Amino acid sequence: MTIRNLEAAFLPRSIVFAGPNRHDPRVLAHLLGRLAAAGHAGPTALVNLPLPDGLPQGGLATADSLAALAFAPDLVVYLGPPEAAEDLVTAAAIAGARCVLLAAPGYDAYPAAVLSACLKAAQPYRLRVIGPGSIGVAAPQAKLDLLLTRDAPLPGDLALIARSSAVVNGIVSWAKARRLGFSGICALGQRSDVDVGDLIDYFAADYRTRAILLHIESLSTPRKFLSAARAAARGKPVVLMRTGRSRDAFATGKTHAGKVTRRDPVFESALRRAGILRVGDLDEMFEAVETLSRVRAPQCRRMAVIANGRSLATLAADRLTEGGGELAGLAPETLALLEPLGRPGSMPGNPLTLPDGATPEAFSAAIAAILSDPAPDGVLVLAAPHPFVEAEAVAGAIATAARADQRRVGRRKTLIAALIGEDPLPRAALDEAKVPVFASPAEAVRAAQHLIRSAEAQDALMAAPPSLPAEFTPDPVRARQMLRRALESGRTMLDPAETAALMAAYDIPMIETHLVTDPAELPALAAAMLTRHAALVVKVWSADLPFKSDVDGIRLRLTTPEAVEAAARELTGRIAAKFPEARIQGLTLQGMVDTRQRLELFTGIADEPLFGPVMVFGQGGTSVEVAADVAHELPPLDLNLADHLIGRTRVARLFPAHRGQPEKDRAAVALTLVKLSQMSIDLPELRELDINPLAVGAEGVVALDARVVLGEPSRQAGRSGTSRLAIAPYPKEWEQTLRLKDGWSVFVRPVRPEDEELFRAFFEHVSPDDLRLRFFAPVKDFNHKFLSRLTQLDYDRAMALAALDPQSGDLLGVVRLHADPDHRTGEYAVMVRSDLKGRGLGWALMKLIIRYAQVDGIETIKGEVLKENTSMLAMCGALGFAITTSPDDAAIAIVTLAVTQAAAQLEAD
Repeated sequence: MTIRNLEAAFLPRSIVFAGPNRHDPRVLAHLLGRLAAAGHAGPTALVNLPLPDGLPQGGLATADSLAALAFAPDLVVYLGPPEAAEDLVTAAAIAGARCVLLAAPGYDAYPAAVLSACLKAAQPYRLRVIGPGSIGVAAPQAKLDLLLTRDAPLPGDLALIARSSAVVNGIVSWAKARRLGFSGICALGQRSDVDVGDLIDYFAADYRTRAILLHIESLSTPRKFLSAARAAARGKPVVLMRTGRSRDAFATGKTHAGKVTRRDPVFESALRRAGILRVGDLDEMFEAVETLSRVRAPQCRRMAVIANGRSLATLAADRLTEGGGELAGLAPETLALLEPLGRPGSMPGNPLTLPDGATPEAFSAAIAAILSDPAPDGVLVLAAPHPFVEAEAVAGAIATAARADQRRVGRRKTLIAALIGEDPLPRAALDEAKVPVFASPAEAVRAAQHLIRSAEAQDALMAAPPSLPAEFTPDPVRARQMLRRALESGRTMLDPAETAALMAAYDIPMIETHLVTDPAELPALAAAMLTRHAALVVKVWSADLPFKSDVDGIRLRLTTPEAVEAAARELTGRIAAKFPEARIQGLTLQGMVDTRQRLELFTGIADEPLFGPVMVFGQGGTSVEVAADVAHELPPLDLNLADHLIGRTRVARLFPAHRGQPEKDRAAVALTLVKLSQMSIDLPELRELDINPLAVGAEGVVALDARVVLGEPSRQAGRSGTSRLAIAPYPKEWEQTLRLKDGWSVFVRPVRPEDEELFRAFFEHVSPDDLRLRFFAPVKDFNHKFLSRLTQLDYDRAMALAALDPQSGDLLGVVRLHADPDHRTGEYAVMVRSDLKGRGLGWALMKLIIRYAQVDGIETIKGEVLKENTSMLAMCGALGFAITTSPDDAAIAIVTLAVTQAAAQLEAD
């Protein structure tokens, strides 16, 4: 359901505590005391619960049942036994409640049958259920605190979503000690209905929330989670800590790809794809909270370091650069200002070394000079203790410099402080100035790296990939027919000839490969192949022995038909004797490639039980699993993502020219990865795939061996592509040709990330007034950030259909629909080139997006239109939109369309 009725959990107008209480009596007393202390002013009642001893009746109502209440409760907090939970949920729904919190002071698992019955009772009423085993919720700014934590959370702008009560308790107490507050907190417990994806969507839309903190162990719906996280991360930092890595199952599979794919590396790639900043433990989470709650600078890559001591400055600079940071170059004017401040005998620069006994004034002057330089994004200030300098005074000087910079007009910069060894830290002035402060250089540097990684995640979300070559035209129909035939014949592995045909269907170069089942055919085939290859390779083929090297099942450098025949006899005889249980199904005869000037790589597709297909890449050869030089990425891949996948391995260092080796064709490898990604999308029967080795030289790649494992599709197709993928792929099914009323035909397809230049050229053909009517303001700068928001789509919750000229490929018009998290309402926008108005293109695109909304299950399409945009309003009226005036602005019309009714009318017309 996502965010529907979640406001009842965080902004309840009325609250009921329902029993009988099966917990310690202090639990109810604690919750009532917290609620009163938070200042919640709405009606509150106890149902089937006695008033705790020592608590005043106050405004508390009491009743024997929910039906007997004088008001409808928004939120019901249930403290009773699991066996009565279904009846409670039913009664709450009938009473008008919108959310039930199944609360407990610690983890509490309901029997599966009880939980299922509760959810079944809640569903018809769209009643939300949090828990069981939840230690509560809080929204301090809304005067709500229903947390079973030791400390009460302060109001602030951080949202915390966690499964563990211990994690919530720890973070709340740590934050309170540092005067950091929260916009909302939810302890999920067993996660029956409301899940992490729902809460991410809720807090992403919450204006009070500036950053979202997550603690998870596993996911039940990765696609929903990643879609929500990606949408949230575009607008605010999302920080995640995952526990449970030690409990992940060991990788299994019939290929190298399956054997080297474990849950956590795939989690890591998924989080990277969603733009989430991952932290490893609570210490790192605390550091991230300290930084993100105080720093609001958009970029933090190029840093300057100031320290009172050369070794301290060097230590911080080393840590910073090793972790991906960059030391900013300083302008000559800045260096001149710093020269009198530096340590005697040292040259001013970055890092800047101050004297051991640097005064607070010296720190302040150095910070001010560097913050005024345009190059650095921020400054890392480290101060070691000194017998003649007060730490409080240094902290005050850093805070003064920070406040002065905050008043300056221009780009916001980051300031991070480390007061080494101070306990307690002199925080007051720095907290007031919103400066993160730490007690060690390592903590301060990690804090800076959190900001660097957060900025990199944002850039990755909006990166525009290059276009794929037009000549890449796979044949998925032929490939899938071949896979189906294999499965229907009872096989779960393709033979070598079928594997080569699959590679050909996706334009992946593979060495000439033949499957020979009759040894008598070998001499003639070998003679023919030797006219094309200097040498041949013979391999035993048995589905029972997938790893041929493990059984010494390969013979190389065969230069005559006689050598091929002899090798074949020796192989089959020895394998049959040594592995009598294995079925020898034939021999593979291949051309041999000289790999001395090539690099042997490994790539493939694994089937991860939670995330589905996963792309794997790394060092090739017989030691793939031992070398463990592999990286993972979720499909779909574009060329940028494929190149980054390559770059995360050690073998990537061998691509540049070195020691007589030519530079290797990295672009060809990236393109091969994209082709395999498309294969994983098109072919749900494909479970695992290895190409090992994939040989890359100065020009191009060639697959020297491959294996393919099959299985019946594990899930049915969803509304947005194939549901077995964790990230919605490009919805090719919406490609079509539209014929307009004057006979003009245009090609329509979903917008892709690489379409930025198409949009840039499109806007050159749109008048300034049409742009103003579309975006409600003049638009003159079509920069990457602006265009990426139009072209980078999550197809799970948004669609944009581009109309293209079939001859030139120019963009002629575009219509888009963005669904709300509940996927019941979508907001539309449409625009055509100004010189093409009146030809019916806008009308045709609107009809198409209405049909898309119907297929996608969206019930209502809405939009905002300036009232002066009379042509748009006329078209909306003709299509059946209801038109009203916006309650917020009389110059804006709100247009609303009931999709099912409109689609039926369009079909009838």
